[in-house]
Amino acid sequence: MRLSGSITALATPFDADGALDRAAWKRLLESQIDAGTQGLVVAGSTGEAAALDDGEYEWLVTSAVAMAAGRVPVLAGTGMSATARTVAATRRLAAMGADVALVVVPPYVRPTQAGLVAHYRAVADEGGLPVLLYNVPGRTGVDMLPATVAELATHPRIVGIKEAHDGVERMQALLALQSESFAVLSGDDPSAARAMLAGADGVISVASNIVPAAFRQLCDLARAGRADAAGALDARLKPVQAFCGVESNPIPVKAVLARQGYGHGLRLPLTTLAEAHRAEADDVTRLAADIEASCRARAA
Repeated sequence: MRLSGSITALATPFDADGALDRAAWKRLLESQIDAGTQGLVVAGSTGEAAALDDGEYEWLVTSAVAMAAGRVPVLAGTGMSATARTVAATRRLAAMGADVALVVVPPYVRPTQAGLVAHYRAVADEGGLPVLLYNVPGRTGVDMLPATVAELATHPRIVGIKEAHDGVERMQALLALQSESFAVLSGDDPSAARAMLAGADGVISVASNIVPAAFRQLCDLARAGRADAAGALDARLKPVQAFCGVESNPIPVKAVLARQGYGHGLRLPLTTLAEAHRAEADDVTRLAADIEASCRARAA
């Protein structure tokens, strides 16, 4: 399993009553694949995994596997605060037919670096799926250091890392671990083009929910080393990327998705976008449509 290119951390659409909007989910999936998205992440933090029950999680994963039909890999989040629960969740995911488990650093419990090594080795040994490491210190309270990643990168079932730390030195340290069997993916939209120009394999993106063709083109340009063209497209995307961070993810991106016809809202404790940002959401929705139209035209 070699992960690369534009991979979308999918939001989960809900209907006006707060239930899964299954029709919107299927349309979102097909739109992503049609736009050239190269991987789908189901039920990550952007997908409000913590707010899904077991039946909803299973339906989202199995429907994504069925719709992808081998065209692109399907990843899903299984990371929990306890190793045994993460192993069990990964085994369930394997039974659903997903390709890769996206396993976040255990949140809240703040394990040591040695604890992280033991945790990920157990999940890779016992979970039954390839594992993509996920480091996002701002959400978990622990930063998985490059030396720790180096210990894990040689495991045959650990296939890469999604790194949400945006530092240049951090990305350089991880790129030194890159190999044919270990991919380095940006998990930070604003610095993703820079990371790929430096050699990263791709990005797992939030903003690509709303501009999937643009992110596919950005990845193609950056990974080909076309710095000027990638920089120009990245500059056009900056307002979209910035808006996705004005409130806690996925509040902003779901505000735009709702305007695009994909679902109606979020589940508590997340709340709808503040009134102060709604005019900006309208502007970003229009900008996203313009960027997507031009990128799809160039790809045609």
